[in-house]
Amino acid sequence: MEYQNVVEQLTEFGLTRQEASIYLCLYQNGELNGYETAKYTGISRSNVYSALAGLVEKGAAYLIEGASSKYTAVPVQEFCVNKIRNLQELAEELEKNVPKAKVATDGYITIEGYRHIYDKVLHMLESAQYRIYLSAPHTFIEKLREVLCEVIDRRKKLVLITDAQTDLAERGAIIYLTDCKETQLRLIIDSAYVLTGEITGSSGDTCLFSGQTNFVNVFKEALHNEIKLIELTGEKAE
Repeated sequence: MEYQNVVEQLTEFGLTRQEASIYLCLYQNGELNGYETAKYTGISRSNVYSALAGLVEKGAAYLIEGASSKYTAVPVQEFCVNKIRNLQELAEELEKNVPKAKVATDGYITIEGYRHIYDKVLHMLESAQYRIYLSAPHTFIEKLREVLCEVIDRRKKLVLITDAQTDLAERGAIIYLTDCKETQLRLIIDSAYVLTGEITGSSGDTCLFSGQTNFVNVFKEALHNEIKLIELTGEKAE
């Protein structure tokens, strides 16, 4: 994986880009003092010492005391697991202490960017209580395989409309085959919430989310009609 991609991924774990670069330097070169780190990275010594202190504070590096203080990177797997564990504990505390939220409105919410859309889909699938209708490209269905299997294991009704065969039917999903979906995404959860839009994998992707009753009902009817048409053409997966 390219260096810059690794740096970007490390920033997702709370490091600044400068801290991420210095972390990788320590990771590749072992124990280094501030002077050596500055020499390897080309970053000024004042910024290096500040970033090294930040790495120690964030649990990404250890300080080794001695005649010349040195630093070493915490192994990446250990650092990531610790960070995730700490965030999970923080999430549990937030759920207990956050002020009570107002009841959700039945408006329309625009969700932009593939990553945010994907996260919303996961959340909707995981929170489903009764039934799920998902119309999406086969490639997107396969990316969701793990969570879809969990949905089936929780005995929730799962109906998929997609453009290629999948063995999820063997696990209990109801599958309808149709023409190539390309980038179209449509999702209904518990006949209460809808997510619809285009997914290409880019930050420019946009989807509409709503719990507005009339919109949900119209959307359900459209999806029902598509399923009826597929049944008439005999393209339901067995």
